[in-house]
Amino acid sequence: MLNVAVVGAGSWGKNLVRNFASVDGAWLHTICDRDRKRLDALGPAYPDARLSSELDEVLADGEVEAVAIATDADLHFEHAAAALQAGKHVYVEKPMCRTTGQARELLERVRESGLRLMVGHLLLYHPAVTKLKDVIDSGELGTIYYMYTQRLNLGVVRSGENAWWSLAPHDVSVILHLFGDLPERVSAQGQCYLQEGIEDVVFATLYFSDGRMAEVHTSWLDPHKMRRMTIVGSEKMVTFDDVEPAEKVKVYDKSARGNLSYNSYGEAITLRQGDIYIPRVEMSEPLKLECVHFVSSVTNGREPLSGAQNGLEVVRVLEAGERSIKDGGRPAEV
Repeated sequence: MLNVAVVGAGSWGKNLVRNFASVDGAWLHTICDRDRKRLDALGPAYPDARLSSELDEVLADGEVEAVAIATDADLHFEHAAAALQAGKHVYVEKPMCRTTGQARELLERVRESGLRLMVGHLLLYHPAVTKLKDVIDSGELGTIYYMYTQRLNLGVVRSGENAWWSLAPHDVSVILHLFGDLPERVSAQGQCYLQEGIEDVVFATLYFSDGRMAEVHTSWLDPHKMRRMTIVGSEKMVTFDDVEPAEKVKVYDKSARGNLSYNSYGEAITLRQGDIYIPRVEMSEPLKLECVHFVSSVTNGREPLSGAQNGLEVVRVLEAGERSIKDGGRPAEV
């Protein structure tokens, strides 16, 4: 059994507590939070778990083998670095940290220590994203042209990070996973409507060396709740709508081709309108699958899908997007 301590038992941390308490091969050893009221509220539901309000106390406990960090994003680097220094395996929520320099330091510590660090890029463990990857890798879509993502809602409004850092890590991690590459540059624009200096809405474009591109739209100031991805290929197109209760993935047998030898406008472009089919996706809670993957990676000594290298790559893209936002949309190199 892997003894796990969850650090940060707020709105999301509570979900980690619940899952690590139920995952085979893991033992919820400690719940740690500075807010004693949160600990008192969770204590009765997890009577076998120790309660602590001090991170240093948790890291000094020789029985704790792994630490799951769900504190504020600005504290991720500090807490992850301290846990690695204490010889603990680390699960840290997204984003892994706030700068590329910090991300490189964590990666170096992981390599030197031989410990595992996994970032909570939740969507990489979503069965629908697994299906998307299978469809793309099979070649069914043909050559991938572009994709775009929409992560919108009215709230939750953050005060410590903008919509780009709060919402985009989900989509950026999936884009890198599906495309199998890093973009060369990012162009992003955002506006601050509710709070000074904190963008509520961001539109970003990721440009890849082979001509592919990906558009990311994030906002917590929108009338629609949308969690949607669209991928367009030369032969077919596919969508993933996480708001849909059941039919989350749809494949469209649609395409367009240019004709270089045409005599009229109608012959220039050939459109093909085929069927739409819904592949079967065996659903399971993505967070539980993610926690299972972390435990398995530690116990079997395997690099996690969203390991430290993956965390670094996502932070590089996020940081490039942030530079572009501050520079009025001028493309920033990744």
